[in-house]
Amino acid sequence: MHLQGNLCVMRIDKRVGDASTIELRHLRCLVAIIDSGSFTDAAIELGLSQAAVSRALAALEDILQVRLLHRTSRSVAPTTIGVQVLARARSLLNGADELVREVATGHSRLHIGHAWSAFGDHTAEFQRRWQGQHPEIDLRFIRHDTPTGGLAEGLCDLAVVRAPLDLSSWPHALVGHEARYVAVASDDPWAKRRSIRLDEIPTRTLAIDRRTGTTTLGLWPEQERPTIEYTGDIDDWLSVISTGRCIGLTPEATASQYRRDGITYRPLRDAPLVPVYVIWRPHDFHPATHTAVALAKELYHRKHPVAKS
Repeated sequence: MHLQGNLCVMRIDKRVGDASTIELRHLRCLVAIIDSGSFTDAAIELGLSQAAVSRALAALEDILQVRLLHRTSRSVAPTTIGVQVLARARSLLNGADELVREVATGHSRLHIGHAWSAFGDHTAEFQRRWQGQHPEIDLRFIRHDTPTGGLAEGLCDLAVVRAPLDLSSWPHALVGHEARYVAVASDDPWAKRRSIRLDEIPTRTLAIDRRTGTTTLGLWPEQERPTIEYTGDIDDWLSVISTGRCIGLTPEATASQYRRDGITYRPLRDAPLVPVYVIWRPHDFHPATHTAVALAKELYHRKHPVAKS
């Protein structure tokens, strides 16, 4: 789908020329001339007159105050600066076309963001059930390492969050709870145990992701807190733990989604469960939001019936 007309896509410094607005139609004409090899064929491709194509190119060159094409009676070729402008033109046009496609598809896609592990071991079942019940809505999970799992950044329609987060700015629903696990190097003595107590953790150095991790020092009295080493993301967190230098605490979703050689997970006793929330935008939320929340609640309720609305 082509986007034509007087949509402004960039502003050029006034030193370049008095006419400071470049339009998509200017860029489309430039690309068409190069791709088709002539003004005549470009006009046919765009459904314009040859004169209109010539005027569009002349306007673009006037705005930029550079010659973009070498023209002979038999061929056209971009100048050195024309090659650079052509590359930017293609990028801008592709972006505009993608914008039109996204608007056209509208709510036929549902993007669910998450920082670490989506719905954990419920993720595959969620996808299967969704495909069977709502085949008209394309479901995509998107990992983004921010506290809102990409929602604040506009990358998704809903997000699964576990990290401590002020939810007052976001409509949200509690969909379930997850037990906490200890992640240790596979050759660590704790890897041979069936479980670890919460009050044993302060004897070790604890790896914590300060942006999206679910573990806070509030789990222990102030005078009994472990030594902390901060990490950047899930891969950094796993890497540090695999060396044996640190251990980690994490929801069971991580244990199911990130099984790695050199890492062993053991249940953590005497620790509160981790609440799992789905959040969405306060305005213009996806029509399938509540359907997705209901399905997530159903899947979590099977494992931890203590979850409440």
